[in-house]
Amino acid sequence: MFGLTFEKILLIGIVAVFLLGPEKLPHYAAQLARLVKQLRNMANGAKDRMRDEMGPDFDDVDWKKLDPRQYDPRRIIREALSDDEPVKEQSAVVSRAGVNPDGAYLQRKRAREAAASQQPAPFDSEAT
Repeated sequence: MFGLTFEKILLIGIVAVFLLGPEKLPHYAAQLARLVKQLRNMANGAKDRMRDEMGPDFDDVDWKKLDPRQYDPRRIIREALSDDEPVKEQSAVVSRAGVNPDGAYLQRKRAREAAASQQPAPFDSEAT
């Protein structure tokens, strides 16, 4: 949870005891418990509201599939630049590939060069 180990939580607790003192510590501990309960109730309320709004489809959604940590940015960019069908899932092996002559970047570069070669360079006779 947030990268906190037992030792770190224990150290935070010891520092809190010294900073707050024994007379204020129970009050702040109770406030922390109330805050955690409110956060838990808010999360459950949001989940219940989502379940109500989505109806029976809520249980059919594969939430792990929608996890943003599973997206591969290289695949997303490759699919966005290509007009073909989406690329099948590939293994995470990195290899050094040669330059793709049919890549989108090179196609745009060739189109710009062809357009530039057909028009004369702009000339301003009033320029100094």
